[in-house]
Amino acid sequence: MNSERERLLANVPGHDGWKHWGPYLSERQWGTVREDYSAGGTAWEYFPHDHARSRAYRWGEDGIAGVSDTGQLVCLSLALWNGADPILKERLFGLTNGEGNHGEDVKEHYFYLDATPTHSYLKMLYKYPQRAYPYVDLVAENARRGTDVPEYEILDTGVFAENRYFDVFVEYAQGEPGDILMKITAWNRGPEAATLHLVPQLVLRNTWSWEPGSVKPLLRALGDSAIGIEPNLSVSRLYFESDCETLFTENETNSLRLWNYGDPGYFKDGFHEHIVDAQAGSVNPAKTGTKAAVWRRGSLAPGGKMEMRLRLTRRPHDAPFEDFDAALSRRRSEADDFYADLQKHMACADERTVQRQAFAGMIWNKQFYHLDVYRWLKGDPGQPPPPPGRRHGRNSEWKNLNNADIVSMPDKWEYPWYAAWDLAFHCIPFAMIDAEFAKHQLVLLTREWYMRPNGQLPAYEWAFSDVNPPVHGWAAWRVYQIDRKQNAGKGDLEFLERVFHKLMLNFTWWVNQKDNTGRNVFQGGFLGLDNIGVFDRSAQLPTGGYINQSDGTSWMAMYALNLMRIALELAEHNHVYEDIASKFFEHFLNIAGAMSSIYSDNVGLWDEQDKFYYDVLNLPDNVRVKLRIRSMVGLIPLFAVETLEPELLDKLPGFHKRLEWLLAHRPDLARLVSYWQSPGRGERRLLSLLRGHRMKKLLARMLDESEFLSAYGVRSMSRAHLERPYVLRVDGADLTVRYKPAESDSRQFGGNSNWRGPIWFPVNFLIIESLQKFHHYYGDDFKVECPTGSGQYFTIEQVATELSRRLSRIFLKDADGNRPVLRHEPQLQADPHYQDCIPFYEFFDGDSGRGAGASHQTGWTGLIAKLLMPRASE
Repeated sequence: MNSERERLLANVPGHDGWKHWGPYLSERQWGTVREDYSAGGTAWEYFPHDHARSRAYRWGEDGIAGVSDTGQLVCLSLALWNGADPILKERLFGLTNGEGNHGEDVKEHYFYLDATPTHSYLKMLYKYPQRAYPYVDLVAENARRGTDVPEYEILDTGVFAENRYFDVFVEYAQGEPGDILMKITAWNRGPEAATLHLVPQLVLRNTWSWEPGSVKPLLRALGDSAIGIEPNLSVSRLYFESDCETLFTENETNSLRLWNYGDPGYFKDGFHEHIVDAQAGSVNPAKTGTKAAVWRRGSLAPGGKMEMRLRLTRRPHDAPFEDFDAALSRRRSEADDFYADLQKHMACADERTVQRQAFAGMIWNKQFYHLDVYRWLKGDPGQPPPPPGRRHGRNSEWKNLNNADIVSMPDKWEYPWYAAWDLAFHCIPFAMIDAEFAKHQLVLLTREWYMRPNGQLPAYEWAFSDVNPPVHGWAAWRVYQIDRKQNAGKGDLEFLERVFHKLMLNFTWWVNQKDNTGRNVFQGGFLGLDNIGVFDRSAQLPTGGYINQSDGTSWMAMYALNLMRIALELAEHNHVYEDIASKFFEHFLNIAGAMSSIYSDNVGLWDEQDKFYYDVLNLPDNVRVKLRIRSMVGLIPLFAVETLEPELLDKLPGFHKRLEWLLAHRPDLARLVSYWQSPGRGERRLLSLLRGHRMKKLLARMLDESEFLSAYGVRSMSRAHLERPYVLRVDGADLTVRYKPAESDSRQFGGNSNWRGPIWFPVNFLIIESLQKFHHYYGDDFKVECPTGSGQYFTIEQVATELSRRLSRIFLKDADGNRPVLRHEPQLQADPHYQDCIPFYEFFDGDSGRGAGASHQTGWTGLIAKLLMPRASE
């Protein structure tokens, strides 16, 4: 038992707990929907980056390498200036959705290097150019580029040439809960001396402007080496070393700068005006305010460094830095012990590095998310009312949604808001290091202040009513299994039962809302796969009619099996759940029957000619068109798979009896179930949308390197569509879908992600887990050719292992010491200050493995941490 594991087991909630402070500060609050009070819902334009330094946020704060308390009342982060930038670097810069030629994109170099799940230790690296930051160049050049060319990145601007940058490491450790040690170490990597200003900031989130009569807190200088916080907001002092200057201003909007009205005063941008513009009167000489900075500057020789130490504490300290270094070193060592124990069966040092940074990214991407939709729609007292159309516009049907929680984010810059199906995948790697947090996240998403009364889960803030795949039953079951194994076979039944009841509501919502004809074939909409089809599947179709979706129907078959399996687990302790398990078993069989077209009034989604599943377009006048796009929607049927063991059926006679009755009285459904007689054990059942023949045919497609199988995983669309794009003629125009291995050439869904060819970790992970389940049923005698046409035959388990190996090689060094994820940035591969700093991208080039999309979407790409763990040691 290591110290970090002991802290996790203690799990003290509230102000006395280790998790009361964490990396909860967003990296981008500007441009978000919750800060948008425009008439047209133009969030990026309503609150642009240029306003961020001068305008108080309504719902949260942002900053570089920041931490806060769980209510984000007090925030500590880092600002920088190199003496040349036009603005003080207080937050990460990136392009808006309209500015980027492939959508929004952060234009910075930063890496999450380490973190423990209790936040006892955190480490981040920010790479800061020594030349003026190229804001104008990045915006202008990307505006000139179309969707058919690469993005213009910060490395392309030349500001990092000759290593003219600073490596700025930020470390946090907690001496005890609520005793936060912050160490900043900046190195000059360039060939000449360079000036650097380090400006760590203490910010009180502006709550007083929106709540008339509320108490406004205060920061006050206490001598020349401390700042006091009044009233005590779980911390009372920020200590710093005395060779620094303190600056104070107010976390208030500078309306004079933004709109040329109002009175002079001290505003949010006061530090920028004082340090960068040398503007007199911009900071408060009385040394009080709601935003404070500790300012240190100097010249760093080539290879030289500058350090700062700060301590944010609950109580006064006579000698705050006497034990600082020892405490920081102890927490670093404990982090090493925690991961050494976790990784004790991993022999490869590079795999350990990748996994540890994946976990770090997961932990650093936690964020305080605050939004009260009812209040957001109505407006705040004393503030201008929102436009009238807002009451019937975006998210107006989500008045129940009232979030003020710590939530796992996909990416705190490009996606600084939770996404329902992303979060489900996040919980798998989290379960490996902090199962309580994983369980909390899954329960949270189903709480009354998230889930609508009708059972719908919120998708994401741009459109809470969009529909994400229903993977939460799968995630709940997998988290339960991982946690049970870690606890020597003792499962958290209370968690499982609690989340199960809410997921039944969500399943019912799907059945009532997304089965257009009531025949167990589902629509769903875009289902998180953005531009994968020829149409925007969430919008009104230009042809009229609707689409019966292979993926939507398969997700529901998977959901039925997930909930059946959870019900069976609960039934072992309470036989009432046997009836519910029976209901989900029957529902699965009816969905399987509908997909197989055993009913005369359904057009099956399986295509016998192509040996593949397709969406079916249902046009007016009962015309049906199979959309013959070979994409991930046709592989998702693999995910609906479960085995029923004879030992389990023996424990549950009520469920077993109902199962046998149904199979006897409905032979049309019974033939959808495979049987395997195990000597001495009884009959194992396979529940799947694919029996042996169809599965082999589908796998032949998936494992064909000219179609889906890449050297780096399974592509989201067949490469066959590169030379043979799919074309559908509608109203005299051709709608075309072509294989694109990386960035999208379509602006559909904003264009910042692409499902027409790249490799995505969540669906690849589900493919691997599904194959493992198939192998559990079929065993070693059932083999398939892998790759197709190679003459090499693998068991299904070996295919799963091979796919896992291909996905892992995206991040691992090859024989030349290069990582495919950085293939587009070869100059980084040999740089010793870069080569072990690993970005976890949103998706990956289907041909080369290079990273694409959001550069720090560790979220579901953090599943690499699970894939790297040897299965025998899990």
